[in-house]
Amino acid sequence: MKGKRLLLGLMMTASAAASAWAQEAKDITVVLDEEVDLVEPCMATRSNIGRIILQNVSETLTELDVRNNKGLMPRLAESWEEASPGTWRFHLRKDAKFSDGSAFDAGDVKHSIERAMSDKISCESPRYFGDTKLETKVVDDNTIDITATPAQPILPLLMTLVTIVPAETPIEFTREPIGTGPYKLTEWKAGQSITLTRRDDYWGTAPEVTKATYVFRADPSVRAAMVAAGEADIAPLISELDANDAEMDFSYPNSETFYMRLDHSIPPLNDKRVREALNMALDRDAFIGTLLPKGAIKATAIVPPTTLGWNPDVKVAPYDPEGAKKLLAEAKADGVPVETPITIVGRTNNFPNVVEVLEAAQQMFEEVGFKTKLQMYEVAEFEKQYSKPYPEGRGPLLVAAQHDNARGDPVFSMYFKYDSNGRQSGIANPEVDKMIAEATAATGEKRAADWKKLIAYLHDDVVADVLLFHMVGFARVNPRIDFTPTIATNSQLQLSEIRFK
Repeated sequence: MKGKRLLLGLMMTASAAASAWAQEAKDITVVLDEEVDLVEPCMATRSNIGRIILQNVSETLTELDVRNNKGLMPRLAESWEEASPGTWRFHLRKDAKFSDGSAFDAGDVKHSIERAMSDKISCESPRYFGDTKLETKVVDDNTIDITATPAQPILPLLMTLVTIVPAETPIEFTREPIGTGPYKLTEWKAGQSITLTRRDDYWGTAPEVTKATYVFRADPSVRAAMVAAGEADIAPLISELDANDAEMDFSYPNSETFYMRLDHSIPPLNDKRVREALNMALDRDAFIGTLLPKGAIKATAIVPPTTLGWNPDVKVAPYDPEGAKKLLAEAKADGVPVETPITIVGRTNNFPNVVEVLEAAQQMFEEVGFKTKLQMYEVAEFEKQYSKPYPEGRGPLLVAAQHDNARGDPVFSMYFKYDSNGRQSGIANPEVDKMIAEATAATGEKRAADWKKLIAYLHDDVVADVLLFHMVGFARVNPRIDFTPTIATNSQLQLSEIRFK
C-alpha cells in the first residue's frame, strides 16, 4: 500500500512537472495552407515562403512597420541618404553575423542584390523593380552606394524586398538558407515540416519564441481544429466559417487582390468588347457573404484602397448579363471568335473556397455565352501559367490569382503586372508603359496623381483584366499566444512579434 501511494505521488509529481513545462515552453507550431516548394531567400515575397523566412532567417536592409504604423524602419541598414541623384548611400550595422558565423558587410549586400537581379536565377524580387537597373559600389565594409537607373525616389522602400545572403552564396536556389535573422533553419522534412531554431548569437533582441515548427494542411477546418486542440499555435489562414471563436479568431485586411489576368495577345481576349463582357457577366455582390467573407471589397485596381494614388472615381463594372450578350454578339458579327473555349486557370488552396468561387464565375460566364473550362493547378505548375515565359501554343486563358501589395505604393505592382515587359503582364500597351515610367519616377503629389490616372486608364480604357475583390483573411491564434494579425500577415510572420501570455 505504501508503495502504491509512493508510485501515485511520483506520477502526480511527473504530471504536474509536465504541465508546468507545457505552460512555460516557448516552442510554437504554425500550420500553413500549402507546402512550400523551396525556402530560397530571394523568393520571400511569395506568401508562405515569406511567412517562414522573411525577417526570421533572412533580413533586409529596411522594413516597413505596419504593426505600429512607424513606416519605413532600419533593419540591416542603420541609416541612409540620397548621396546624389539616383544614388542612395546605406550605412550598415556593424554587429550583425550570419547563422554560419561569418560577419555581415557591404560585400554581402552587393552580392545579394546582384544575385537577386541575375537572369541566371528566377528570383521574385526583380519583378518589383520593373526596368530599373541597380548598380552597387562598396564604399567600405559598412557603407554601400546603390544607384538606380532610372532614378528611384523610393529606393529605400524597395530595399524591403531584397533579402541579404552571404557573398559566398551561389547563384542558384538553395535549400539551406543562411541569414542574419534571429533564427536558423535546422530541419526540413519534405512534405511534412520545417523547423526554425532561435540563434544565441543574433545581433538584436532575442525573441521569446525558441523554436518554430511549420506544418502544412490543405483543409482550413483542419488548420482551425489543430489550433483549437492545442496541436498548433497559429493558423494564419482559415475560412470565415471556421472563424467562430471570438477568443481565438481574428479578421484582417490581407492586402491581397483577387483578379483574373487576361492575355490580350490571344483571340478573343484581344477584343475590348470581349473583355468588357467578361467583367459585366459577373455578379460580384453574389460572392460576398456567401463564398467570400462579408468584409471583401469589390476591386477597381490591382492594389488595395490603402495604396498611394487610389482612385475613388473608378467604378466597378456593372452586373449586366444582357449587356454582355450584346457585346459578344457585336464582336462575333465583326469576326471575333467569341466561341473559342477559354480556360480558367486557378491555384489549389489559394484561399478558402477558391474552387467554388471559380466554378460560380464559370457558370456566370457561360450564362452570357462564353465557352469555358476550369483547370486547377498546384503552386509550381500554376506558376508556369502565371509568369513569363508563358506556355507556347496556349489558348485564351483567364489566370485567376491573388496579388499582394501591403507596401503602400503601386510601384510594387504596376510594372510586372501591366508593362509590356512585365513578368506577369497580359498586355503590351505603349501608353501604359509610358504612364508607369512617369509615375515611378515622380515624387510627392505628382506621384499620387500619376498613379491615380493610370488606375483609371487601365480599368476604363484598356479593360486590362477582370478585377474581382480585395480580400479579407481570418487567422486562429492559440490563447497562450499574444499575437494579433495585421495586413502584413499575408506575406510574413515575424516570430519576434509573438509573445506568450
